Amino acid sequence: MLANKLMGITKSIYKRNGLCRLTAMHSQFLFLLFVLPFSLFSIHSAFAQKKEISQARSYLKSGKDYDKAERLMTDLLKDSSNRSNERIYVLWYEAVKAQYDQANMRLYLKQKQDTAAFFDLNRRMFTILERLDSLDMRPDKKGRVDLEYRKKHAALLDSYRRNLFGAGSYHVRKAEYQKAFDYFERYIDCERQPLFTDYHYDSLDTRMPEAAYWAVFCGYKIQDPVLTLRYRKLALRDTAKVQYTMQYMAEARRWLKDQEYYVKTLENGFRRFPMSTYFFPRLLDSYTVQGRLDKALALSDSALQVCDSCEIFLFAKSTTLLRMEKYGESVKVSNRLIELNDSLAEPYFNAGTAYLNMALKLDERKDKKQLRQIYQKARAHIERYRQLAPNEKQKWGPALYRIYLNLNMGKQFDEIDQLLKK
Repeated sequence: MLANKLMGITKSIYKRNGLCRLTAMHSQFLFLLFVLPFSLFSIHSAFAQKKEISQARSYLKSGKDYDKAERLMTDLLKDSSNRSNERIYVLWYEAVKAQYDQANMRLYLKQKQDTAAFFDLNRRMFTILERLDSLDMRPDKKGRVDLEYRKKHAALLDSYRRNLFGAGSYHVRKAEYQKAFDYFERYIDCERQPLFTDYHYDSLDTRMPEAAYWAVFCGYKIQDPVLTLRYRKLALRDTAKVQYTMQYMAEARRWLKDQEYYVKTLENGFRRFPMSTYFFPRLLDSYTVQGRLDKALALSDSALQVCDSCEIFLFAKSTTLLRMEKYGESVKVSNRLIELNDSLAEPYFNAGTAYLNMALKLDERKDKKQLRQIYQKARAHIERYRQLAPNEKQKWGPALYRIYLNLNMGKQFDEIDQLLKK
């Protein structure tokens, strides 16, 4: 019908004004063809928006079908032209708030209610009102900002904010670590949101560091190094859990293959927690792999200043000295460890290996007596190691083979020779 009417108008113009006028009017006609459909679309869109807003209000007044009201608003927001309409966000929030109140009542009355769904409704309220606040912040034509909603909405959400922490804890217990992270992040993020400018959560909310710790923990559990490290600085303020925070930080650096910061984190961790079973052995391994044996020895000495009878520290020093070819010192530390605990196998192996390496430095013709004494000492340690670690044949077998050979112990040599050939 519209096309026919336009054609009729065109013909009338042609008859009255001739071809030249037709050409001029033809451009206007083309303009109408392009503009009119868009105008009609805009009118239709506005009409649909008004209709759906009205329907959503009806749902809200009815006291039921709040989810349908929410769906109407979220469908409207799929159209980018509607995303600056504050009324849509207000109705969306009211629909979600009504669902939240219903769920909260069911929980209070101990009726059937999906806890995760309840927490999700709480989270959606934050999403909606934070978006609305960004619209509320828009300046008018004169550059002025008149915040209509902020004070009321900030106070309202502040009273619900603890549920974000509770939701994170709930999902941690369920081992749903990604969901838990999202809730803890939302809890922390409130400090950054302009909506909560007057609340100063970073300085006044004592649970912020704890929330950050759990965010770090969740990032670690899903093995995402970026998420693990995102809130590390805030998490380090939770003094009750800082040791674990630093462990997760170190693992995240390792996943990223960031060796420099991995080692730095281990060093900081060891300084603060020298008795931790995590930091010392990994730091020692890092120094050893890098060939920094002087650092490994200094680390062992630092640890022994904290606990001079700790077996792990003494064994670390014994092993490091052995690698540094300081055999006499290695034997001395190994024997000290054996005195403390003679049921440990590895100190015997370290001492025996040190003696065997000392023997290699002697002349077989000039130092026969000394060599025999050294091999006897090596024998005592390696045979004891064999008793304590019978399954470690690949370690004590070759050592005893060499000892028995040099001590001319034929029977024992034959036994080892047969064992090694199997």
